[in-house]
Amino acid sequence: MDRSLVELHHDGAAQDSSPLPGPGAADGDGVLFDAYSQAVVTAAARVAPSVGHLQVRGSAGQGTGSGFLVTPDGYMLTNSHVVNGAKDIRVGFPDGSRHVAYLVGDDPDTDLAVVQVHGSSLVAVELGTTSGLKVGQLALAIGNPLGFDHSVTAGVVGALGRSLRSRSGRSIDDVIQTDAALNPGNSGGPLVDSRGRAIGVNTATIMGAQGLCFAIGIDTARFVLQEILRHGRVRRAHLGIAAQTVTLPRRIVFALGLFGETGVRVAQVEPGSPADRAGLLAGDLIVDLDGMQVPSVDRLHRLLDASMIGRDVPIRLLRNGAVVERQVALRARS
Repeated sequence: MDRSLVELHHDGAAQDSSPLPGPGAADGDGVLFDAYSQAVVTAAARVAPSVGHLQVRGSAGQGTGSGFLVTPDGYMLTNSHVVNGAKDIRVGFPDGSRHVAYLVGDDPDTDLAVVQVHGSSLVAVELGTTSGLKVGQLALAIGNPLGFDHSVTAGVVGALGRSLRSRSGRSIDDVIQTDAALNPGNSGGPLVDSRGRAIGVNTATIMGAQGLCFAIGIDTARFVLQEILRHGRVRRAHLGIAAQTVTLPRRIVFALGLFGETGVRVAQVEPGSPADRAGLLAGDLIVDLDGMQVPSVDRLHRLLDASMIGRDVPIRLLRNGAVVERQVALRARS
């Protein structure tokens, strides 16, 4: 036994003589714990009235999920996979009210959707931003996991800038990793900061993992919301190819002055598409689009955003060892 920590008394009993924390230390811990608890309680109370329990009936059967109001006139963000193909949507709130809701538009590429709740006295969540988020800061998830209405879990922002693969196959960027526990039914609910501002839309967990949950960043969600409210869908430019990311020979990388060692090879060209009209062929290697390098299919998808619609942009290709330049007139994807 360590004699520096334990001394023997005259009756042979051993007593721990290590210094005990004084009342100040205990009080300090209590103050910190109370401040943390108060932050969680306050943020949850601020957001909870805006979080709905979605019950969805569609062609594939029935399902449940979560969503949160983002405007006082009833527009709500949720996940695409919660409401995709919905024929009937009912939303319940913590005050016991139930409302009919309608799908306004969804975007499987980001797994986000907008529904409109028909009701009065609706309260919207304040939207934050992903800019300025810090790893380690408090994060709360509010939703309806496994049918347990309006549950709150607390954790921290575990990482920023993650990417997830959507059900459509596209990469979702600006994803927040958190250890605030998520379960089936949390999908579509808000991830909020200590001030009760939505910083993400809870969307996914990794089965079998502990503390690995993900939310789509609120900046992405705000963009999708604006596009759907203005146009009924998220507009993206259409090129009209099937392609794959491939590894490039080093000699090509050096010869073309590329920064990476991968590129995009055209596997198929859609007849009548912008790519077809510009003269792209199967087997072409896309070097850059509008002066920006294209090292992967995911990067190509990100470049083909709404700002490209209606523009004639230069595209540089490698074909049979020679560089070929074309102009492609991009149009909106149907």
